This record gives sequence, C-alpha cells and structure tokens, in this order.
Amino acid sequence: MNTRLARLVVLISGNGSNLQAILDACDDGTLPARVVAVISNRAEAYGLERARRAGVEAVYFPKPKEEDRQKYDQRLATRVAIYQPDWVVLAGWMRILSNEFLSRFPMRVINLHPALPGCFPGKNAIERAYAAFREGKITRTGVMVHLVPDEGVDCGPVLGQVEVPLLEGESLENLEARMHEVEHTLLVQTLRNLLLDPELIKGVKKDA
Repeated sequence: MNTRLARLVVLISGNGSNLQAILDACDDGTLPARVVAVISNRAEAYGLERARRAGVEAVYFPKPKEEDRQKYDQRLATRVAIYQPDWVVLAGWMRILSNEFLSRFPMRVINLHPALPGCFPGKNAIERAYAAFREGKITRTGVMVHLVPDEGVDCGPVLGQVEVPLLEGESLENLEARMHEVEHTLLVQTLRNLLLDPELIKGVKKDA
C-alpha cells in the first residue's frame, strides 16, 4: 500500500486562513499530504507566521521593483522546484503567474478564487459581488478551485465550486465571513479529491 504523502507548496500574500485550513487538514489526516514550504511575496503576511508555528519552512520571496515579472517568476519557480512539490497551491497569492513559472509545473498549479466561474476575476471579488447584489444585478456568488494552466486570470479548468446565496440586509463583513468558511471547506475537499484520484484532472473542462 502506498503511504507516501503528497508534497504541497503553498503561495500566499496575506493572512493565510486558507493555508491554515490546509495545515489543519494535513495534521488530522483529512489530506494525505504535507506542506513542505509556504512562500509569500509580502513580508508582513501573517500566513508566514502560521507556517512557522506549524514547523513548515516559511519563505519571504519579494519582487524587486526593478525586476521584470518574467525574471521574478523564473526565480520563484526555481525556488519552488527545490521542494519537489506534487502540487503548488495558490491560497491568496495576489500576483498573476506568467508562463515562466507555470511551464515548470504543468497542470500542477491550483488556485482558489472567491467567485463562480466566469464571474469577478481578479482582485476584490467578494466586494464586487456584494456591490452587484446591492445594485440588483445578482442573487448569488460562490467559490471555486481551479487549475492554472496559463496566464488567464481566474479562468482555468474548474475542479470544484460552491454557490453562496446573497442575503438581504447582510453586511459585507458577514458575507466575507461566510465566504471564507466556504473557501476553507471547498479547498480542502477539492485537494482531497485530487490527491485520492489524480486522474480527475483529465476530466475537467476549461470554463467558457
């Protein structure tokens, strides 16, 4: 019986609550994996402290202003490759990765985005959905986990998604809290499905 644990490298830019969900799931056996490194482009990202507390290597990897995106991504890919990851998980990573990075880990980069496929790509997706709801344009939002095969923004093949209803009179803060709960659960469940059956990626389809 193969008892090898999958190796995960997690890229973050902020608080790292989704990273914590992964760390907890690895610790309690929900995920047959271990996080071998956490990398952040921001020194103040609390996710780095979460990694240290879990005994995981925490790496601050900034992009110098004078360095172009491609050169940075080449260096980042080289650093990530040191850890020999089975999967690279973007859990609040606030940079668009170029092909210089993605080509090093083909079909092995996974992103979490707090919106449904085709909706609110890019930054501030929860806030934008909330504003659209207040304007009467939508009645629901959601969370998705998808592969990142190329430089498209939040539009890769979907691995998992959950709809989140928008509620009358709800504050943005409450919506954010509900969305984060869904994020934690969906990310862990999707990773578990993928780790238990890697062939799942062959059946995913790119969002139109």
